[in-house]
Amino acid sequence: MTISKEFHIVAETGIHARPATLLVQAASKFSSEANLEYKGKTVNLKSIMGVMSLGVGQDADVKISVEGTDETEAMTRIEETMVKEGLSN
Repeated sequence: MTISKEFHIVAETGIHARPATLLVQAASKFSSEANLEYKGKTVNLKSIMGVMSLGVGQDADVKISVEGTDETEAMTRIEETMVKEGLSN
């Protein structure tokens, strides 16, 4: 089963280098597959180059999908990171 959640990016700078790195680190702590979808493109959330390549800006709507044995914990950690870093509320 896959867990998916929509996030609205409120940060003025969007998902730039620092929060992207923290999101990648959060996702990488888990064995589950994690993907970030924006404007019809999907990248591996464990890849800093992939996340940065999307160029997610302020007021963007993104979808994060997690699938695997620890998907619930992974989504919780990713969601906490999004809120803590002021990316989403």
